[in-house]
Amino acid sequence: MVAVRSLSKRFGDHTVLDAVSFSVAAGELVSVIGPSGCGKSTLLRCLNLLEVPDDGAIELVGHAIDRRGGGRWRRRDNAAAHRLRAQVGMVFQGFNLFAHRTVLENLLLAPRVVRRQRPEAEAMRLLDKVGLASMAHRYPATLSGGQQQRAAIARALAMTPRVMLYDEPTSALDPELSEEVLGVMRALDADGMTQIVVTHEMRFARAASDRVIFMESGRIIEEAPPERLFTSPADPRTRRFLRTEL
Repeated sequence: MVAVRSLSKRFGDHTVLDAVSFSVAAGELVSVIGPSGCGKSTLLRCLNLLEVPDDGAIELVGHAIDRRGGGRWRRRDNAAAHRLRAQVGMVFQGFNLFAHRTVLENLLLAPRVVRRQRPEAEAMRLLDKVGLASMAHRYPATLSGGQQQRAAIARALAMTPRVMLYDEPTSALDPELSEEVLGVMRALDADGMTQIVVTHEMRFARAASDRVIFMESGRIIEEAPPERLFTSPADPRTRRFLRTEL
């Protein structure tokens, strides 16, 4: 479903991702953990090509971007990037809902603009799925943070992605509101959605993930099933991080 090979990203002289390689099978929920500044968010942005990798290759649901050897970004790469992005839904830390549109209008905007569709019944089904059907005609400012993030997840799902990416989706929320959002992600996992979650929620990573990836200094240090990684990590850097977080 997702295969990343030797992915690298630099900003000036600073290497943010250093030859990162991993894969995610269909239906897996993989959590990415690690200290601030280790490259977790940049990794997600490269997967969705919000940032163009400097080297390496990404294959996602049969669509590939091959940047091995670097080189100039070409026009044909734009078309390949568009095809890849069409398979991916992304949820950000800051919700990013359009404040001047209702919750329902937020869900309908991308399908109308990109696909010339008006799937109102499907949008309402998604809002019901995340527990927001009764709030379809309210504006984002009238919702709690947890409700806004659930609306953002529904909006991403409105484009029928094959893979969902989350960048610290609960970091701006208190524990009760965080649990609302994490509950939606667990439900999607039960439905077989492939999900990659950058998170600081160690309890969620341990309880909900099929695998956990630990990153430090732009590299993958260790990846393992959650029980093994949390109870007997193989690398001292993983042990040091978990002692701090737990």
